[in-house]
Amino acid sequence: MHKTSSLSELGFDAGGASSGFFRPVADGCPATPTTAHRRLTKISVIGAGNVGMAIAQTILTQNLADEIALVDALPDKLRGEALDLQHAAAFLPRVRIVSGTDAAVTRNSDLVIITAGARQIPGETRLNLLQRNVALYRKIVPPVAEHSPDALLLLVSNPVDVLTYVAWKLSGFPASRVIGSGTNLDSSRFRSLIAEHLDVNAQDVQAYMVGEHGDSSVAIWSSISVGGMPALKSLRDSHRSFDEAALEGIRRTVVGGAYEVISLKGYTSWAIGYSVASLATSLLRDQRRVHPVSVLAAGFHGISDGHEVFLSLPARLGRGGVLGVAEMELTEAEAAQLRRSAKTLWENCQLLNL
Repeated sequence: MHKTSSLSELGFDAGGASSGFFRPVADGCPATPTTAHRRLTKISVIGAGNVGMAIAQTILTQNLADEIALVDALPDKLRGEALDLQHAAAFLPRVRIVSGTDAAVTRNSDLVIITAGARQIPGETRLNLLQRNVALYRKIVPPVAEHSPDALLLLVSNPVDVLTYVAWKLSGFPASRVIGSGTNLDSSRFRSLIAEHLDVNAQDVQAYMVGEHGDSSVAIWSSISVGGMPALKSLRDSHRSFDEAALEGIRRTVVGGAYEVISLKGYTSWAIGYSVASLATSLLRDQRRVHPVSVLAAGFHGISDGHEVFLSLPARLGRGGVLGVAEMELTEAEAAQLRRSAKTLWENCQLLNL
């Protein structure tokens, strides 16, 4: 049974409704709409599953948007999620929440976050899963790009690096406006492990995971710093157990972090919600912060210029999208691992015939 979510649906005309409650101040100047002073910000989230709703909820509480549009293929679930957020309006910043199963609801978005993706069927090959996701993205990305031709696209669905490439190809957007969430969360897990070991705040640890968001991701040990001080030598001087095997064990722990959460609660949601909200903040508020995200990596660190592969590198993010990629100093071993990661991703991309 359809239930109303506003008085206008009950037949009450909303036009001028507030005039009975408020009047303009007596300064001799007519009141002007707020849009005359500030352009409103709109964020759309495609996919209202656990991840999509965690992202929407985090963005909502952090007051990043004036309007949030939710899109999903399941209309009843979608309406329920939208109503659940709307009912909390008295406790949250003023945000308009709209929802629909059609991409038209995303019109004029500043940022479109795509979390929708096909789930792997038991026994299904990675290639078949990729091809099903490409088919899904053919239905999602072109209409979104048409309705919001100036938007930034932020991809969260896995495998995120390959799907960021797919979205770039299907949208026709410049690469600077198509970004994958990449290893932003992996790097947070990496930083938190080091911070816990050293008993410092994770925000004082600089440490990056780069490359694929997945099994071949690369931990950049050579550039780790704590409070501005190089950390690896100090760790090895104070703990002889920090040999190559131990470092690889830590990397595997970081990579396996999501699998552990999934095994315990069935899915991941809150950490990726905060991770994506941090990216949205840097992008829409033009923060110029550096995040390890999936970007077009051709030409970096020996990756062939002809390989249009997306993988995570530290990138400066602002209102225009990717404003630049940091020229990290890598050891030869780290660079070789990164190139191997890029080779694997590029082979997958080529199989898609985009």
